[in-house]
Amino acid sequence: MKLTALVDGSSYAASVCDHAAWAADRIGADIVLLHVLGRRESTSVPADLSGNLNLGARTTLLEDLAKADVERARLSHARGRLILDDATARLTAGTPRQVEARLRRDDLLSAVAECEKDSLMLVVGKRGEASSFAHEHLGSNLERILRSATIPVLVANRAFQPVNRYLIAFDGSQSVINSVNRIAAGKLLTGLKCTILHVGPEESGMRDRMEGAAAMLRPNAGEVSIEFREGDPEETITAAVESAADLLVMGAYGNRRLRRLFIGSLSATLAHKCKVPVMIFR
Repeated sequence: MKLTALVDGSSYAASVCDHAAWAADRIGADIVLLHVLGRRESTSVPADLSGNLNLGARTTLLEDLAKADVERARLSHARGRLILDDATARLTAGTPRQVEARLRRDDLLSAVAECEKDSLMLVVGKRGEASSFAHEHLGSNLERILRSATIPVLVANRAFQPVNRYLIAFDGSQSVINSVNRIAAGKLLTGLKCTILHVGPEESGMRDRMEGAAAMLRPNAGEVSIEFREGDPEETITAAVESAADLLVMGAYGNRRLRRLFIGSLSATLAHKCKVPVMIFR
């Protein structure tokens, strides 16, 4: 069994490693570290050579650009190796974990899709090195990963904290039912306290589904409780996480307004407000 952790040069790299170590130790998996070199890191900006440069000047410029591209690629590759070496050292310090480092020059989603073939889970940071920390949104790469991933994604927050309790944002959708099934059958959250929260009116049908989910989780959970709350899903879930959870669990696709939280423009807002890692299941 393997899980894949995406690392870059951002301030979240250490947290991604720590979350990956926690998850790997819980489920007994090896860790694949993946660093992807994008196209911008290996090629220079195309130059407009249609101006008043003579043939000799254009030839010299093209040669200089080619040399710059070679040097850029070399430095990018060396930097990627250093990032992977640092991450490997962090993961193996004092612990005999199996870690495989992969450096890929590819489109990010293509590289992730390739790793998904032999991985149980992806671990990514809430922001990458290309994202501005001043803005209350996730990097576009993370949103792309959330939309395309076919396996569970653990989104690491800025610093790892021990996970003793988790909250499931429950809307009755198939993806959240799938998440309950995966949690009940797996080891990642075994023994931890769980709160199943529905934002909306307390309807008998919804309570029955929540009771069914709780019954599945109780054999391997520390304690399971059910809550109904009224209000805006984003604000209500954020408040509930702050008071009662070290980890937020959601399905990738939800019903009604909840669907917009992770697959849409509001996904970044919720992930920014929740100062805990987020686990997203298909």
